[in-house]
Amino acid sequence: MSTAKIPVDEMTESQAIDELARLAAEIAEHDRRYHGEDAPTITDAEYDALRRRNLAVEQRFPALVREDSSSRRVGAPISEKFEKVRHKVPMLSLDNAFSDEDVIDFVARIRRYLKLDADAPIAMTAEPKIDGLSLSLRYEGRRLVSAATRGDGQVGENVTANARVVSDIPNVLAGDPPDILEVRGEVYMTHRDFLALNERQEAEGKQTYVNPRNTAAGSLRQLDSSITAARPLKFFAYAWGEVSRMPADTQMGMVEALKVFGFATNPLMRLCRTADELLEQYHSIEAERGSLSYDIDGVVYKVDDLALQQRLGFISRSPRWAIAHKFPAEQATTILKGIDIQVGRTGALTPVARLEPVTVGGVVVTNATLHNAEEIERLGVKIGDTVTVQRAGDVIPQILNYVPERRPADATDFVFPETCPCHLETPVIREGTAAGGEGVVRRCSGEFACPFQRIEHLRLFVSRRAFDIEGLGEKQIEFFFHDPDLPVRSPADIFTLAARDRQNMKKLKDKDGWGATSAQNLFDAIEARRTIPLDRMVYGLGIRHVGERTATTLARAYGSWADFHDAALAVAEGDVHAREEMDALDDIGDAVIDAVAAYFAEEHNRALVERLAEEVNVEDAERPITDSPVAGQTIVFTGALERMSRDEAKAMAERLGAKVAGSVSRKTDLVVAGPGAGSKLKKAAEFDIEVIDEDAWFERIGKE
Repeated sequence: MSTAKIPVDEMTESQAIDELARLAAEIAEHDRRYHGEDAPTITDAEYDALRRRNLAVEQRFPALVREDSSSRRVGAPISEKFEKVRHKVPMLSLDNAFSDEDVIDFVARIRRYLKLDADAPIAMTAEPKIDGLSLSLRYEGRRLVSAATRGDGQVGENVTANARVVSDIPNVLAGDPPDILEVRGEVYMTHRDFLALNERQEAEGKQTYVNPRNTAAGSLRQLDSSITAARPLKFFAYAWGEVSRMPADTQMGMVEALKVFGFATNPLMRLCRTADELLEQYHSIEAERGSLSYDIDGVVYKVDDLALQQRLGFISRSPRWAIAHKFPAEQATTILKGIDIQVGRTGALTPVARLEPVTVGGVVVTNATLHNAEEIERLGVKIGDTVTVQRAGDVIPQILNYVPERRPADATDFVFPETCPCHLETPVIREGTAAGGEGVVRRCSGEFACPFQRIEHLRLFVSRRAFDIEGLGEKQIEFFFHDPDLPVRSPADIFTLAARDRQNMKKLKDKDGWGATSAQNLFDAIEARRTIPLDRMVYGLGIRHVGERTATTLARAYGSWADFHDAALAVAEGDVHAREEMDALDDIGDAVIDAVAAYFAEEHNRALVERLAEEVNVEDAERPITDSPVAGQTIVFTGALERMSRDEAKAMAERLGAKVAGSVSRKTDLVVAGPGAGSKLKKAAEFDIEVIDEDAWFERIGKE
């Protein structure tokens, strides 16, 4: 069982070690994508959930806190593209609150720490949390001398040249500022400017951008400041770093001073004295969120008195005197203009709502998922309805409901099609459930005859886990599928591209979006994948229910392409012996066998496979060693292995013919334990199972 699914209060120490390692690696990767590449791949809510789980495990097992834990660092390593700037005062991040109760607890903790009465007023500021890129600006003698991103909190990237061209950032301060003043705030882009930028990009045939936050961050981190100057960036100031002379003794006073010095500050900032007043301001800002010209993702509360901030100090990477109260997923209302049907690789028909464009969380939303016909019926939506849309960073947002009082008289029901929209009139079938009822998934029965499925099959074929052909992604597959000169309609067509290009009058290098170098690079990448391991070949065929793990199992069992191919044909022809042989393999059941049989029983699929096999060289799989000391045994690895990673250990055991399990049971033959092993050792003792350490493991398999 993955440690990600184990409740924290039920974890053993060994499981906690594994979970903290997993979380450290996963959070670090998401930090790199968000802070280093301005290209996050999960929602803020999902990211926050990872950090909360990490903190919960650490609180239960404080002795296991890792040096690379997210609780001990801020941001991500800085890019090598820019000079490094060490912050005189670290740029720390804030802890998060997700409910009104969290805010009440936050205020109560401050009162307890300061030994104040439970009902004593305490002045705090409340201001919108801007969804942009944090920036620190250093002024000396009133003049801007450097600008740096937050980076990892200690060291940031020098973006001085780019900061100088942002209109809201003064190069020379007004008023009577301190001789040394580090001003901190957020670089952002308004919705209107973002949409106008995308319109220009589209008109010029260039790539459009996803959302204002990433666009603003990417614009500020350009190596060419003229690109930054062409982007309509803005800046809100709200904090400070090193200051030679404090202009005020309160948070509110300092922000007002920054405004006098020439900075834009947020007009929604308010001074509150109780938790109720903080929450009132939070809900007021939340109500205004949709009408603001910029993106925000919460409200930040800070103790107003700077002397109290000093007393409160910091906890690890965050100040005790401040917290960010995050908003739930943003919602908006718009018109449901229509419902389109998309066909996936396995033929599944998915309804997608076409919406009147609406901005949700800074992203212009035009589509939303409706999942299946049952979901449309459950929601009760009709074409023409006003619907509520929610987006929390998802690629395709979700429709939550419709507004009954705004339903027009001409609203129409959506009728799910009985034939595939590929216009081949292939029937749509509805699969049954294991209990004998009707399933919710409707599929096109056309398989590879359906052009939608063919494109999706091709996309899988070239994907990273299959043939992994560099330079041949989703857009390129779409291009070649429809290209009249060099069509790619089956996997084998990919490997004849170069030869067909040489024979064509119109070469690939002469087509829009291509050139001599890019065309040759593609041909070279294809040639490099002409020899492919058996498991990737099996996975790349796109057989239903045959994922990576199942493809690896089949490859190791049959060893060669010829043996797998013959076995698959035999199963398709109803050979009982061949079916029994496949059924005897670990993790292979009726669903997989039926899918293999159906795939190879279809004439078009067989022709596709034979053509592909003529174009590629399939490497034999490494068969498990059947005469090893651990062949046929079930083995569990536990604890912190020191000479090999857990993945290496698993692969090694499987090559030796063993089966690796994640938990100890009566069927376990051997437990290999490293330092920190916990409950699994107790289970092993309970079932009288042999336990050895890593050194003994290597001695047993003959690799000391």
